[in-house]
Amino acid sequence: MCIRDRLSFVISGGTGSGKTTLLSTLLGLVAPDERIVLAEDSAELRPDHPHVVRLETRPANQEGTGLVTLRDLVRQALRMRPDRLVVGEVRGPEVMDLLAALNTGHEGGCGTVHANAAADVPARLEALASAAGLDRAALHSQLAAALSVVIHLVREHGGRRRVAEVHVLDRDRAGLVTTVPAVVWGADGFERAPGWEHLAALCERGGGAA
Repeated sequence: MCIRDRLSFVISGGTGSGKTTLLSTLLGLVAPDERIVLAEDSAELRPDHPHVVRLETRPANQEGTGLVTLRDLVRQALRMRPDRLVVGEVRGPEVMDLLAALNTGHEGGCGTVHANAAADVPARLEALASAAGLDRAALHSQLAAALSVVIHLVREHGGRRRVAEVHVLDRDRAGLVTTVPAVVWGADGFERAPGWEHLAALCERGGGAA
């Protein structure tokens, strides 16, 4: 549903929880006539898709020139008419450029982020944006308009990796973005949670944010 209806989403989880693997799989579900532009620090995503453009960061040479950052890649990607803009891992100031892109008509964008729970994602993105000079109010305003869904993964003690929960975004009375569980893993598998109707409504209208 998220892929078909072009919802913008991030996949969260700890190290080794399977974020890159799941994102590659989901990107393989994108319609074959859509162009996917990947911006990564190192080429890890391997979507089974016929129309993928890969962009990779580059360190500076011995003379201190030639540096290409993830922020540079996101900006360049927007000039390539992407149907899907993908940031392999959001972990720095590039969060500002990604949110700006998702707020300017680039629906269906996605990426991964390290977080202990789906509910922690807004705070995690806030911390990344703060380090880049974006204040709290501005970040939450952009986040509410840009992102629709958080898919959280866990790695169990036995090594099994799975989706633990799917959250939608909402705003509290102070204007800060929070997450609301829409689907959670229970004793009998996935169960609908309070945010399910919001998620269904987002899909029915083909995207849109909180």
